[in-house]
Amino acid sequence: MGSSEPVRTTPRTRRVADQIQRELAEILREELKDPRVHMVTLTGVEVSTDLAHARIYFSTLGDAAALEETAAGLRRAAGFLRSALGRRMRIHSIPELTFVHDATVEQGVRLSRLIDEAVAGRDDGE
Repeated sequence: MGSSEPVRTTPRTRRVADQIQRELAEILREELKDPRVHMVTLTGVEVSTDLAHARIYFSTLGDAAALEETAAGLRRAAGFLRSALGRRMRIHSIPELTFVHDATVEQGVRLSRLIDEAVAGRDDGE
C-alpha cells in the first residue's frame, strides 16, 4: 500500500478493517506491556484489497516527543500485534501492520482553540 495508491473499499475489506480495529484496541489495552504505548486511540484502519497490508491510524495525548515514543513502541510491537491478531481472526493471512499518526484530532482541538480565541477577541473589541 504505497502512499499514493488509492484504497478501494469493498464490503469485505471494510469488515476486515473494522474487526482489525476492534481486536487491536483490545490487544493494546489487555496484552501489550510496552510502557511507550499508552493512551492510544485507534482512529481508523485501511486494508488493501488483497488483505496483505493494513494501515492503522492512531492518535495519542502528549507532545511531539511522546508521539514519537508511542510510534516507536507501535512499530516495535507490530510483529507481536500481528501474531495476536492471527490468534483472534479467522482469515487466511493476517496483513502486515503499518502504524500512521492521525493528526486530525489534534488539528480539531487546535482549530477549536483558534475559534474560541477569535470569538473572545471579538467580544473584547466591541
